[in-house]
Amino acid sequence: MFPKKMSARLAFPGLAAVFAAFFFAAGAPTPLLSLRQQEWHFSTGTLGIAFSAYAIGLLAALLGAGSLSDHVGRRPVMLAALAAELAAMIGFVLAPSITWVIGSRILQGIATGLATSAFSAAITEQAPARFKKFAGGLAAGSVAGGLGVGALVTGAAVQFTSDANTVIFSALTAIMALGLVFVGFTSETTPKWPGALRSLIPRIGVPAALRSEFAAGVPVHVAGWMFPAFFLGLSPAILRLHFALDGGLVAGFTAFLGPFAAAVSSFTFNRHPARQATIIGTSLTLIGVIVVLIGVNQTWLAAVWIGAVLGGTGFGASFGGQVRLIVPHIQPHQRAGVFSGIYTVAYLAFGLPVIIAGQLVPILGPVPTFQWYAAAIVAFAVPAVVIQLVRQRRDTASALTPAAPAA
Repeated sequence: MFPKKMSARLAFPGLAAVFAAFFFAAGAPTPLLSLRQQEWHFSTGTLGIAFSAYAIGLLAALLGAGSLSDHVGRRPVMLAALAAELAAMIGFVLAPSITWVIGSRILQGIATGLATSAFSAAITEQAPARFKKFAGGLAAGSVAGGLGVGALVTGAAVQFTSDANTVIFSALTAIMALGLVFVGFTSETTPKWPGALRSLIPRIGVPAALRSEFAAGVPVHVAGWMFPAFFLGLSPAILRLHFALDGGLVAGFTAFLGPFAAAVSSFTFNRHPARQATIIGTSLTLIGVIVVLIGVNQTWLAAVWIGAVLGGTGFGASFGGQVRLIVPHIQPHQRAGVFSGIYTVAYLAFGLPVIIAGQLVPILGPVPTFQWYAAAIVAFAVPAVVIQLVRQRRDTASALTPAAPAA
């Protein structure tokens, strides 16, 4: 048994770093899948499935075990997630075919699903008092930043090394092993609650008092998470088929910009009121996807990059804002279940549209497929802004209404 003596001051940033490593690993396959497509000659539809298999495994884990750490504790679930992620990294190193890669992606998704709610809750609970409000943004920044940096570093490895797959996933294997040791030395942050087996029945654990806010955030999450999914799942195919660019570095850099901007903005907008951050962020996502659409239609790569930064900034602001609107009102034993609900919506938006788009590329072509994809983002972003503006007005009216005198 590991000793439990690490201070919260060290555990807080350390857990965020380990959590980010999961998403570094999730972003890493983006340039590699494009390279494998050229080497193994599988279709764009299969490419979409290989990318989104991760989201399928993640959703299965979130729905089945998303609130498990509320019952058995954070540490056991985090350690199980790291062990599964370690196995997935070894699978990527040894993969001889796309079928093996898809299997490893599913296992990686299961591991990340186990990690998502447990790490998000543990990061919040380990945060020193003065950083409690900052913790939600840090968790969101770990997700977005990890995805972007993973794609960029792997793209550079594809460009400048002869065996990028082995280099990247061997390093990640070592990182996950170190993460196992680190988490083993952290303290447990929540008491055990009965009902662990019952918690494995798939459901989204959103308390009744939070359901209105949760529902209002659904279109925000769908628009926000569809945006980086395009860059991580489909942009390499667009770059190769439409822009005639197949270098690993350009694919990695294009996939990096949006998530990295999201990571930065999740910290920047953490100083703004949560509702305001959500409204500004969703508006920027809307503007960003329109700029990217112009860039794709005109074969203008600079516009694609500018749109990626704008939309990524919006994604980070809106997702962090929505998390901050909900987290202060969650009871400790509900925390993992609520994070499970948030990320279930997020990863449905992250994975399912890419699978559909991947099947449409051979039929419609890359540009018309992206035009429909962009239209779907707009269709969610516009009502999301309207809903949040209405709720902001309601919040303001409630704050100005004097409280009734006590009897």
